[in-house]
Amino acid sequence: MVFFEHHGVEETESFQFFQLVNYNFPLHFHRAYELIIVNEGQLELSIDQKDYVLEQNDLAFIFNNQMHEFRTTGHSNITIVIFTPELIGHFFMNYKGYIPENNVIHLQRASDLDALNSIYRQKSFLYDICSTLVENTSFVAVENSTKTKVLHKILLYVDGHYMHECTLKAVSKHLQYDYPYLSKLFVQMTHMTFTEYLNHYRISQACYLLKNSQQTIGEIAINCGYNNLRSFNRNFKKITNHSPKQYRELQ
Repeated sequence: MVFFEHHGVEETESFQFFQLVNYNFPLHFHRAYELIIVNEGQLELSIDQKDYVLEQNDLAFIFNNQMHEFRTTGHSNITIVIFTPELIGHFFMNYKGYIPENNVIHLQRASDLDALNSIYRQKSFLYDICSTLVENTSFVAVENSTKTKVLHKILLYVDGHYMHECTLKAVSKHLQYDYPYLSKLFVQMTHMTFTEYLNHYRISQACYLLKNSQQTIGEIAINCGYNNLRSFNRNFKKITNHSPKQYRELQ
């Protein structure tokens, strides 16, 4: 799991990819462009409250600041590609302020991303994807609604405070919005409560630490905002269907 919210903020050319198996990730957004490629299985994807079901060799092209989340149904093997808009500057400038009506295209063949060992090969690959997208869908202007901006601010607050006490009342005080308004807005735009989202976000961070650090389960629980190990274990099991120990041992 990568901390998606920070990708692309450096405004320099950056390209990276990684593979995930049977993975879920909660609602988030970032400045970088993102490609989600299904290698095997099936993936449920939501982009700006529009739902897609991706099959093998389907590719979702997620534009910067589009709200998205995904979850595995049964089994999935996917590749995530994260890259800054500057890497495809011509496309970025031409479609800045627009989003695709349909974010999903189908690849005729699987892509060998390991062969993209130079910036020129990376740009060639990405511009080919851009060309296919333009040929297969139309584009609409981004709606810069106040609600979307407020939701972005809430999610950014969670990103910066999830490891400590983090409540919607604290968010409302920080953003200077009424608590009832934020509570209603959050459910309306994410289809989950703030507490549900916070727990999913914290457990996602815990999944990353379990696979990529030597921290004990107790240390991970604390670093992800849980002062009570029993509460951490209960939420982890509920969201992943595994105990933290079982998850760490999974290949």
